[in-house]
Amino acid sequence: MTSSRRHHLKSLILQIAAGWIEEENKELVAAKEAYMSENAPNPDLGGDMAALQELCKKLHQALDKVDDSRYDAEAKVKKSNLEIEDLKMKVVELAGVKKPALKKVRMSADAMLQALLGGKHKVTMDLRSNLKQVKKEVKEETPEALDWRKNIDDKADRKKMFETS
Repeated sequence: MTSSRRHHLKSLILQIAAGWIEEENKELVAAKEAYMSENAPNPDLGGDMAALQELCKKLHQALDKVDDSRYDAEAKVKKSNLEIEDLKMKVVELAGVKKPALKKVRMSADAMLQALLGGKHKVTMDLRSNLKQVKKEVKEETPEALDWRKNIDDKADRKKMFETS
């Protein structure tokens, strides 16, 4: 389909839709006029002052009734909205809050503390730097020390120690 043909069809559809909207508006106006003529006929303003005052009193009473019903309807709507919100909260509480899965983050202890304490504070967690250096003494064992027969007396004392306790 060519673009000119598509444009022409689109404009025709828009014209038809505009005609339908105009017809709906006319029907709404006619329905409103019919309803108003049925339910609210034009008041008879001819007459003496007492008749007009009586008409005003009737209108005020009708307005009061309408206001009462409007107020009652608003109160019902507010109550219903509160109940709806309460039920929504209960549904959320029953469903529970799903905690997102934690992600692994490779971060040094220094970076974590700096993130927690802020950029101002400089804290080092390098505990190895504070440790005392100890040099291991290397024992050179002679083949005599490795002979088990010479240490048999020491081992016998140990065995007695464990048996008595």
